Amino acid sequence: MSINFFWVIISSGSFIIFLALIWVFAFAPLANIMAERKSRIVQGLSDADQARKDRDGAVADRDHVMADARREAQALIAAAQKSAQELREADIAATREELGRLREKATADITAERDRALADLRAQVADLALSAAGKLVGESMTDARQRRLVEEYLAQGGTAEGRKN
Repeated sequence: MSINFFWVIISSGSFIIFLALIWVFAFAPLANIMAERKSRIVQGLSDADQARKDRDGAVADRDHVMADARREAQALIAAAQKSAQELREADIAATREELGRLREKATADITAERDRALADLRAQVADLALSAAGKLVGESMTDARQRRLVEEYLAQGGTAEGRKN
C-alpha cells in the first residue's frame, strides 16, 4: 500500500471543486432561503407583536368608549327619572288643586242647597204658623201682613224674648 500523491492532489482538487459547486448551487441558495425564512419569521413575530399592541390599544379604547357610554346612559337615566319625578309632582299638585277646587265647589253647593232648604223650611213653617195662628185668633190677616210679621220675627232671631206684645 502506497500513497500516490498525484491521486491525493487530484482527489483533493476534485473535492474542492465539487465543494465549490455544491456551495454555489446548493448551500448559497439554501442559505438565502433560510435567511429569507428567518426574515419572514422575524417579520411575522414583529407583526404579531404589533397586532397584539394594536389589539390591546383597541381593547383600552373600547373600554374607554364603553365607560363613556355607560356614563352617558346613567346621565340619561338620571335625567329621565328627574323629569318623571317632576311630572309626577306636577300631576300630584294639579290633582290636589283640582280636589281643592272640587271641595270648595261641593262646599258651596252644599251651603247653597242647605240655605235653599232652610228658606223652603222657613216658608213652610211660616205658612203653618200663620195658618195655626189665624185659626187660633180667629181673625183673618192679609197675606202681606202675615209675611211681614214672620220676617220680623225671623229677623229678631225667632226667640220668645224677641217678641213684643
